[in-house]
Amino acid sequence: MRSSIHASGTAEMARPAQAAPSAFRDIASSLARDKVALVSAAFLVVVMVCVVLGPTLLADQARAMNLMQRNAAPFSLDRPWLYILGADALGRSVLARIIVASQNTMLIAGTAVLTSLVIGGALGLVAGFKGGAISAILLRLADAIMSFPSLLLAVIVLFVFEPGVANVILVLAISRVPIFLRTVRAEVLELKERLFVTSARAMGASTPRILFRHVAPMVMPTVINLAALEMAFVMLVESGLSFLGIGIQPPEITWGLMVSDGRNYIGSAWWVAFWPGLAIMLVTMSLNLFSNWLRVATDPVERWRLQTSAE
Repeated sequence: MRSSIHASGTAEMARPAQAAPSAFRDIASSLARDKVALVSAAFLVVVMVCVVLGPTLLADQARAMNLMQRNAAPFSLDRPWLYILGADALGRSVLARIIVASQNTMLIAGTAVLTSLVIGGALGLVAGFKGGAISAILLRLADAIMSFPSLLLAVIVLFVFEPGVANVILVLAISRVPIFLRTVRAEVLELKERLFVTSARAMGASTPRILFRHVAPMVMPTVINLAALEMAFVMLVESGLSFLGIGIQPPEITWGLMVSDGRNYIGSAWWVAFWPGLAIMLVTMSLNLFSNWLRVATDPVERWRLQTSAE
């Protein structure tokens, strides 16, 4: 009898350890079946490799000028492989500059989204759980910020202050805080009425513990999906600012700045502006497509679809 109880207890303890690998296999198999999401994820992994390793390996090549290769056309086998996408007006490799510029572009967008997620998410948790005057004040501040289009607000702020990496990140983060605030608040308003929150209150749990231990994990799937969408939007806004000349300034490189530099050569050297513009389009498209799959994979309510499709 004792051995059977021991065996039963061992089996019960083994189940949670096996649950995580099983869930991971379900998610991985679902990603493998969804070809669009798989291709998007693979492309984003390639971009992240460029972000991490690109500036270390190709920084010198991206800055090296060679007037003999000025506005060299792409897909010529007579030149080194770095010139496969052509060269700009100073003879610099377009491919090397795209790879190196990926770090600034993704770093600015990622930092701005992460900052707005943390600030807006925390304020949304407080506004949704507390309600009352605190919620009303936060909502009015969010409405005031959202009354200005993000690009227009960024243009005004960066026109007054000096354009730079820090200022661009700050203004983009502030402009997206209301999106996370209102989304998280709407989720918390519904979650705080559920039984598990009532039970936690009855057991004497503090408000911070309820928010960050019980409510925040339930909100995370929505926030992750929103962050992926906002990442694509912030990339487009940053590229627009660089295109207008009030974003990142040389000698720093971003994809938007490369498009801006190449607009004067559209007629004679279209590839200078085309390839960085294509990079922006592909990354934003991949983020949008991958976020659609990620929403189902990270949502406990919708995750049953992965298990059903696996069977």
